[in-house]
Amino acid sequence: MKVFNTLTRKKEEFKPLVPGEVSMYVCGPTVYNYIHIGNARSAIAFDTIRRYFEYKGYKVKYVSNFTDVDDKMINEARAENITVPELAKRFINAYLEDTNALNIEPATLHPRATEEIPEIINFVKDLIDKGYAYEVDGDVYYRAKKFKNYGELSDQNIEQLEEGASEHINDTEQSRKEDPIDFALWKAQKTSDEIAWDSPWGKGRPGWHIECSVMSTKYLGNTIDIHGGGQDLEFPHHENEIAQSEAKTGKKFVNYWMHNGFVTVGKDEEKMSKSLHNFVTVHDIIEEVDPQVLRFFMASVQYRRQINYSEENLKQAENVLNRFKNTLMNIDYRLEDDTASKVDDNLKQAIEKTKHDFENAMDDDFNVQNALTAIYNVLPTVNSNSNSELADKETLKEFKDLLGSWLKIFGIDSENLTAKIENSNDTKIDELVKKRDEARKNKDWATSDKLRDQLKDMGVTIQDTPQGTRWTRD
Repeated sequence: MKVFNTLTRKKEEFKPLVPGEVSMYVCGPTVYNYIHIGNARSAIAFDTIRRYFEYKGYKVKYVSNFTDVDDKMINEARAENITVPELAKRFINAYLEDTNALNIEPATLHPRATEEIPEIINFVKDLIDKGYAYEVDGDVYYRAKKFKNYGELSDQNIEQLEEGASEHINDTEQSRKEDPIDFALWKAQKTSDEIAWDSPWGKGRPGWHIECSVMSTKYLGNTIDIHGGGQDLEFPHHENEIAQSEAKTGKKFVNYWMHNGFVTVGKDEEKMSKSLHNFVTVHDIIEEVDPQVLRFFMASVQYRRQINYSEENLKQAENVLNRFKNTLMNIDYRLEDDTASKVDDNLKQAIEKTKHDFENAMDDDFNVQNALTAIYNVLPTVNSNSNSELADKETLKEFKDLLGSWLKIFGIDSENLTAKIENSNDTKIDELVKKRDEARKNKDWATSDKLRDQLKDMGVTIQDTPQGTRWTRD
């Protein structure tokens, strides 16, 4: 199994620290608003990766944090005249509600920055003691240049970083820092109404980067298997995490860095972000779009690739999902009849090849597109057997279970996918289908066609099979 490591910029054989176990840390949201689909892309990408590890038999410990205090949260809470904790509670609940709708498995742990303040303070104190950090009037900064590998993850030159940083900070901040690229570990309280905690440096709160270093090492250990997040987190967030963590522990922080691609919108494929005001929240989308379709659309693109969000691409994903749904329904329909079963070696071989091709694709840095193509290509063979006079029912049942386990990786519950929605018109539909069958038996084709059209107007599709007539809702 190979994964692309952002740090080395190449695919590497995955070797976990503990055989049969995977430790994963994925940066979670700053909870001051509903998540947009760019945020959801990361949650879905790493949930899909997690599910495939579990499919392969690994025990996964998955930690994803909530940033529940920062400048954006303070400003939003002020604007709404509420407290930061009240704001955080609202949008943590909204996040859990939206991700549940997308069938994203809850993390093993969802730690929050505000619940880790003592550990954060001790972590910062340790960095000061080791000479990697310094205090200025209640603020604590990290000496980035002191960490010899700073810039390696994002492949950036220290001199260029210094030049760029000096152009983006004001004179006051410039005078406080030893170097423009130094970053905040602890921020002093600016106003009396600003949320703050007591510390050795006065009242203040943690910087953004320090919380993930603290929570990752606390809950997963000094070295972990995988750290994930969006490409926009490579610098400065993940770069700073490495510097902080390895300076404190003296050990390698992460063995495999993984970053998902952006979500773009429109013909110009502009990156979706809150700062550009071109984002769409999951909360709004799932009121109009089936959450299963949105989930499948987001999960069906390899995690490092860019996704272009559009109605057309959503529709394509829905069409593929419907093909899987119809195949499962065809199998269920056939397994319920009382006809005999016949072994079909060609079907068995086709399914074995599909399983091999699916896992080969997923083992190659989670290439979901090739994996889905492998499944898609076997559907005609499976459907043909389902509709044959003598089907291989045992093999069809095996494929149904396999397809269910594959779709689960993509966050799709096969039972929910094929669940029949009870409708008051069902009895009437059954009666019309029965009348049509009688008309066909009597070769009254005009009546048969008329009844088919009537059923079509009711949103019902008729399928004539060797085992009898079946109907499904459009």
